Amino acid sequence: MHDLLQWAHFPKDVVLHTVFFYLRYGVSYRYLEENMAERGVDLDHATLNRWVSRYAGLIAEAARNRKHPADRSWRMDETYVWVKGKWVYLYRAIDKHGKTLDFMLNKRRDKAAATKLFARALEVNGLPRKIVIDKSGANAAGIREVNKILNRFGCLTKIETVRSKYLNNLIEQDHRFIKRRVRHMCRFKSFRSASATLDGIEVANMIRKQQFSSTATSGFRLFAEIAG
Repeated sequence: MHDLLQWAHFPKDVVLHTVFFYLRYGVSYRYLEENMAERGVDLDHATLNRWVSRYAGLIAEAARNRKHPADRSWRMDETYVWVKGKWVYLYRAIDKHGKTLDFMLNKRRDKAAATKLFARALEVNGLPRKIVIDKSGANAAGIREVNKILNRFGCLTKIETVRSKYLNNLIEQDHRFIKRRVRHMCRFKSFRSASATLDGIEVANMIRKQQFSSTATSGFRLFAEIAG
C-alpha cells in the first residue's frame, strides 16, 4: 500500500482522509472537492474517484487479515447493488455478534459465487461450527460444495447448515449500513469501481464495529494505520 501511495501527487494523509470520509460518511465527491478547497488543497472529483477505485480495495484486503477472530456461528446472505444498468450481488458474512467476516461483489447469484465467498471467509476466519442462511438454494449448494472440498482434504467435520429467516435477520439489518452509504452515492458506472468502493465501505463499517486492536484515537487514524 505504501509503495502505491507514494505515486500519488498529494501527501498520503490527504489521500487517505478523502477516501475515508467518502466511504464512512457517504458524502459526495463534489462536497469533498469543496471541503478540501477550503483547506487549501486543490482537487477535482475525478481524482477523488480514482483514489477510491485504486486504494479502497487494497485497504480492505489488509483489513481482512487484521481484524479480531470471529465466532464460529456465522450468518451469510446477499443483497443487491445497481451497477451500470444491472443488478449485481453483494455477498456478505457476519458472525452471531454482528462482526463482519467477509464480503464480495459478484455479477451472478449462483453456487459458484456462494462457494467463492465461503472459501474466502474460511481462509481468514477458520472453520465455522454452523452457517445460518435463508432459503437461498445457491448458498445451500455453496456450503455443500465447501463441505465436499473439506472432505477431500481429510477434514471429517461438516459445517452445519441452518435455514432460518428469523436468525438471519441479523445480517439483513447489517446490510442497512452498506445500503445507506450506497444510496447517497452516484450510481456505479463500472463493476470494478463498485467492488472497490463497497470493499472500502465494509472496512469503514468494521472500524465502526470496533473489530481491530489499535491505539488509534479516531476512525480515520485507524483507517490510515490499516493502510500502512
